[in-house]
Amino acid sequence: MMRIDAHHHVWTLARADYGWLTPERGPIYRDFGLADLAPHLAATGIEGTILVQAAPTEAETAFLLDVAKSAEQVRGVVGWIEFDAGDAAARIDAIAGCELLVGLRPMLQDIADDDWLLRPELAAPLEAMARHDLVFDALVLPRHLPRLVQVVDRHPDLQFVLDHFGKPHLATGDIAAWKDDIASLAARSNVVCKLSGLATEAAPNWQVKDLREVVDHALACFGPERMLWGSDWPVVNLAGGYAHWFAAAEALLADLSSEARAAIFGGNAARVYLSSRGWPTSRK
Repeated sequence: MMRIDAHHHVWTLARADYGWLTPERGPIYRDFGLADLAPHLAATGIEGTILVQAAPTEAETAFLLDVAKSAEQVRGVVGWIEFDAGDAAARIDAIAGCELLVGLRPMLQDIADDDWLLRPELAAPLEAMARHDLVFDALVLPRHLPRLVQVVDRHPDLQFVLDHFGKPHLATGDIAAWKDDIASLAARSNVVCKLSGLATEAAPNWQVKDLREVVDHALACFGPERMLWGSDWPVVNLAGGYAHWFAAAEALLADLSSEARAAIFGGNAARVYLSSRGWPTSRK
């Protein structure tokens, strides 16, 4: 089964639409391209990737699709559209046929209105996504999870992917409410979760044991058949880097069967992002 990194980024600072990416971000405040990622993929035996947006502009989506079309390792792109536009559904209809587009992701964690997800106007674009078998990547914080449950229930035909486990408060250990909400989300069959982004939510100099409780809880709720591994590279460079996070994930999943580990490290991403669009996992 092919290994897939289900969540990474590339960016070029000169594009100037990464509002969150400032000089204070230190080691990731520079350009990152697929050539920078290649050694990490080779070292971990990863053959395919899902490239995810990092800026809330449609220009970002065009940029990522352009990068992906000449990159054999990129199997799919999760882009962005202006969900608040009056013609958002039509925009999705127009972009859905783009080669390699597999999903869309509003940057919910950066939206001031915590109830944005519940807006009635969002129904039409989400229905358009479902029609076109596009995945909704949910970049949320723990406080958004109860709202996400409501949206998931409203759109049972839409596949949702919970990015970064919903960013549990690992650094403080305040995860009781998160655990309840994860269990609630997992009860909905159209949601899967992405084992990614935990390193940057943990305290500095984190160790594997610091992540085990949330990973074990998500596994108990979703099961290995509904979990995808992603690096969140290059953001992960803020918290140990690609190799450290990959090794930690392997350690956290070591007690699972080889089949379950293979599913998390690739098979599930192929099913969720690629098979639903009728596309093969390989590119010619």
